[in-house]
Amino acid sequence: MPDTPAPKKTRKRNAGEYTAEDIQVLGGREAVRRRPGMYIGSTDQRGLHHLIYEIVYNSIDEAMAGCCDRIVVTIKADKSVRVTDNGRGIPVDIHPTTKVSALETVMTVLHAGAKFGGKTYTVSGGLHGVGASVVNALSEWCAVDIKRDGKIHHQEYKRGVPQGPLQIIGKANETGSITTFLPDTEIFSEISYDFDTVSERLREMAYLNKGVEITIIDEENDQERTFYFEGGITGFVRHLHRNRLVRHPSPVYISKSVNSTQVEVALQYNDGFSESAFSFANCVNTVDGGTHLTGFRSALTRVLNDYAKKNKLLKDDEPNLTGEDVREGLTAIISVKLSEPQFEGQTKGKLGNIEVKSQVESAVNEGLALYLEEHPDDAKKIIEKCTTAAKAREAARKARDLIIRKSGLETGTLPGKLADCSERDPAQCELYLVEGDSAGGSAKQGRNRRFQAILPLRGKILNVEKAPPDKMLANNEIRTIITALGTSIDEEFDVSRLRYGKVILMTDADVDGSHIRTLLLTFFFRHMMELISAGHLFIAQPPLYRIKSSEGLKWVYSDQEKDEVLKNSTARKTEIQRYKGLGEMTAEQLWETTMNPATRTILEVNIEDATKTDEIFHILMGDEVPPRKAFIQAHAKSATLDI
Repeated sequence: MPDTPAPKKTRKRNAGEYTAEDIQVLGGREAVRRRPGMYIGSTDQRGLHHLIYEIVYNSIDEAMAGCCDRIVVTIKADKSVRVTDNGRGIPVDIHPTTKVSALETVMTVLHAGAKFGGKTYTVSGGLHGVGASVVNALSEWCAVDIKRDGKIHHQEYKRGVPQGPLQIIGKANETGSITTFLPDTEIFSEISYDFDTVSERLREMAYLNKGVEITIIDEENDQERTFYFEGGITGFVRHLHRNRLVRHPSPVYISKSVNSTQVEVALQYNDGFSESAFSFANCVNTVDGGTHLTGFRSALTRVLNDYAKKNKLLKDDEPNLTGEDVREGLTAIISVKLSEPQFEGQTKGKLGNIEVKSQVESAVNEGLALYLEEHPDDAKKIIEKCTTAAKAREAARKARDLIIRKSGLETGTLPGKLADCSERDPAQCELYLVEGDSAGGSAKQGRNRRFQAILPLRGKILNVEKAPPDKMLANNEIRTIITALGTSIDEEFDVSRLRYGKVILMTDADVDGSHIRTLLLTFFFRHMMELISAGHLFIAQPPLYRIKSSEGLKWVYSDQEKDEVLKNSTARKTEIQRYKGLGEMTAEQLWETTMNPATRTILEVNIEDATKTDEIFHILMGDEVPPRKAFIQAHAKSATLDI
C-alpha cells in the first residue's frame, strides 16, 4: 500500500501578524469597484461626469485618427447615458490572448485597448485602455452596439460581467460604436448630471478637434446643444474673450508638427492682469501644466524680448521682460497631440514628456516670431502691454519682498492677529480664515488649540481680478494671508511650505458672507491655484437657523431645510433663531456646528473645468457689467450673489 501522507500542520496566527494570508488579490473589476476613486477621482457628480468623458474619449481617439466626425451624447430619462459615434467601430474578432472578442476584452480587461503600440492610434486620450472597462465595472448595466463589417454586433454587461456572448442582431450600412451605461447606485449615492458642466467639456473637445461635430442631448429636461468649430482653438480663445476687452483684434495661431508631435497654440492679450493659459495633451486638460506649458512660456518670453530689442521697443539699457511681464493679461490654449504621453498621476494633471518642451519651444519660436514680423501693429500693442506690466511688477517687487523676505517667511515671525495652533505637522493642522473680529473671537475660544489656527480678516479683501500686482500686495489682509500660509504666491508658490493641511474659509451664511468668500476664492484661484488642485482649500458650512422645540434642538443650514423641519415637526411651540453672522454664536455653538471635525460639514473646493472657472471669476469680479448682470439673472434661483 502506498504511504499515507502526513496531515498538514496548522499554525496558530499571532494577533497583529502580517502574512501572505492578509494579501487580497483583486481582479480588475473588483479592484475598480473597491477603489473607484483611484480610477475616476471621486464617486460624486465629478466621478459621474468622468464616466461620460471616458467613453467620449474613445470616440475622440477615432476623430484624432481621422475616422470620425460626429459624436452624440444622450442623457436618457432613466439616468443612463448613450454615446454614439461614426468611427470604425471597436473590433469584434477573437482576441489572440483573451480568446474572447476584442470588444469584450476592451470592456472587461484593464489596460486592454488599441492605444498601446501606436499601430491603430498615433495619438489617444483617456485612461489608456482603462476607460471603457472602468465605466463598465462601475455601471449597473452597460450595452454596446458595434456597426462594423456590414453587421450590428451587440453585447450586454452587468456590473462589468458579460451577460452572454457577442451577438449579431442586424445589418449595418455604416460603421460606428454605441455605448449605453447606467451608473451603479452601489457606487454613486446620487445619479445626477449637470448639463452645463458636461456641455462645457464637450465644447472644449470640439474646439480641440476642429471639424468634429459633438452634440449633447438631455431627454429628461428637453435640452440639446451642438458644437462644431472650423477655427479650432482660435475660436476657443475668442470664446474665452467674448466678455473681455482685447489688445489686438485676432488671436495668434501657431500650428506645427515637430517629429511625431502635433503642436497647436492660440493666444491673445486682454486688458486684465491675470494669465489664463490652458494646456491639453491628446485632448486631456492638464490642469497642472507640464512640459508643453513650460516650453510655451519659455518661447513666449524669448521671442517677445528679441522682437522688442530688435525693433527698439525696449532700450538697450532696459532690463528684459520677465515671464510674469509677458503673461499678464494673456489668454492662451496650448494643445499637443503625441503618441506616448507620460502623465503624472492617475487623473493626468500634468504632462511629463521631456521632449515635448523643446518641441513646443521650436514651434512657438518660429510661429510667433513670424506673426510679429507680419503684424507690426499687433506686435506693438502686445509689447506695450508687457512693458506696462513690467513697470507695475517693479512697483510690486518691494511689496513682494516685504512678504517673502521680511514679513515672517525667513524670520519665522507670523502675523500678530493669527492665533496659531500647537501642532507642528502641517498635515494635522487647520487654518480658519474668519470674517470679522467678533467671529474671530468666538472661533478662538471655541477651537481645539492643538490643531486649529484662527486668522480673523477685517472687512472685504481686495478684488484681485481688477487690481494690478502692486495694489494687491499693498493690501494688508492679503499680505497677512500669504504670510500665514507660508507658500508665497504665483511663480514663487511652493505647496511644500504650506503650514496647514486644511485652509478653511469661514464666513457668515448671508449675502455679505458670500461676497467675502467669492473675493477669497478669486484670490486663491488667481494666485494660489495649486493650493486648490492639491486639495487644501475648504469652505465651512455654518448654520443659518437654530430650531428649538420639545422634540429637541436642531441646527438648520438653509431656508429649504428649515421649511422641511417645520413641516415634519409635531411640536406646538417652536423657537426659531436666525443667525445673521458667526459672531452671534457662542464659542460652544460655533464649535459644535461648524468646527468640530466629528459633527461639522466642510466642502472641498475643486476645479472641474478650469476654463469655465476662469470665465465665471472674470464675469463676477471683472469690470464688464452686462455679462455679470446676465449671469446673476440666469443663476439667481440657484445662488446668492451680491457682486
